[in-house]
Amino acid sequence: MTDTTTSQNPTNSQRTVLHICTRETIRPLRDRVLALSGFQVDSTLSHTEGLSMFWGRQYDLVLIDVEGETGIPAAEHMCSEIKTAQPGQLVAFVCNWRVAIMTDCPDEILRTEFDPAAFAQGVREIVPPTVKP
Repeated sequence: MTDTTTSQNPTNSQRTVLHICTRETIRPLRDRVLALSGFQVDSTLSHTEGLSMFWGRQYDLVLIDVEGETGIPAAEHMCSEIKTAQPGQLVAFVCNWRVAIMTDCPDEILRTEFDPAAFAQGVREIVPPTVKP
């Protein structure tokens, strides 16, 4: 079953993040952290749905959670599809240290943390919030 979430009440000044996470318990938590940190978040549990969402709108960042070494092929495939179509698109993986050294597709790596503030800060470092006029 594909589950898709879109954050509520987006504004034009918010940075947009497409978050793909296959873990049902982690995805809504990370989405909430991002939304509370000022990002407009679209998310899904499915890489296939994530690609469909990517083709449907522009994102400041595509954030792909990679669960262990077994998740690398699907994440790299998605990254490759996105970077081939739009080379300038920022893509980041959220993963542990072992996965981080096994892949070189994304622009950035966010190390898996149990600290929501560190997670949000890592995303802000990749795509700083826009300054309101």
